[in-house]
Amino acid sequence: MSSYVVQGATLKCSFGDKESQFKIPATHETYIKNKPQGNIMDFKPNQNILPFGMCSSLANPTVAAATAANKGVLKKMPCIPATVMPWINGKNDFLIENFPAMLNSSTTTCMWCGVIEITKDGQE
Repeated sequence: MSSYVVQGATLKCSFGDKESQFKIPATHETYIKNKPQGNIMDFKPNQNILPFGMCSSLANPTVAAATAANKGVLKKMPCIPATVMPWINGKNDFLIENFPAMLNSSTTTCMWCGVIEITKDGQE
């Protein structure tokens, strides 16, 4: 069953080695349990989506360069999220600031091929 995503939700990237916390602007005027609710446009790197520890994607130029310098043995490098598109699978019939609300089934992608998903909706 889908649930709405709020400030403090937990995110996971398929190429990161740590989870991160989701940040939602306090300007969103829709709250659940005193926490702002997210919409599909809350995808900005280092503003909404924080780093996921160390990145292992060879599509990431820093990982590729470090791996090449390490004689082809994978060398993880610090994650710098590079999201460029809104979350998909939002709730189209419930809008937050004119955009579909985010659900715990929403996903987005990083430019380095990582799939970012919600592991906890933040509602505790």
